Amino acid sequence: MSLREIPLRTLSGEPTTLAGLVGDHAVLLVNVASKCGLTPQYSGLVELHKTFGSRGFSVVGVPCNQFMGQEPGTAEEIQQFCSTTYGVDFPLLEKVDVNGDQRHPLYRQLVETPDAEGNAGDIQWNFEKFLIDRDGKVAGRFRPRTTPEAPELVAAIEAAL
Repeated sequence: MSLREIPLRTLSGEPTTLAGLVGDHAVLLVNVASKCGLTPQYSGLVELHKTFGSRGFSVVGVPCNQFMGQEPGTAEEIQQFCSTTYGVDFPLLEKVDVNGDQRHPLYRQLVETPDAEGNAGDIQWNFEKFLIDRDGKVAGRFRPRTTPEAPELVAAIEAAL
């Protein structure tokens, strides 16, 4: 099954897919958390979404509470935090597991993708990023400490557009 066709749920619980959520846009899929040292990356993600949105690009956030319980909130609390603290206007999906036995099917496929150093496997921490091109193929994997402003990430987005 294509990444664009895997069943998902929005943060409000509505069934969707990546294709249904963002059409044929290139997507930066990011597992996010509200109480993490990397949470300020939300600002850069909002800027990426704003900068490239009109060119067929979208950020999609995937809340995850698997890393030291850093996303403990309900869907409503997550939405409130993201919109009031960072002005998040990109789509957010329901909270899921990205590692382990209960790993979401989307992440089962994504973790097979190697990063720039050739390492595939489990998600390392919050704010790991996957760039998915318009054809639904993974165009890049960026580890958590790669900021949204990083030249290599911006160049990969430009190339995917």
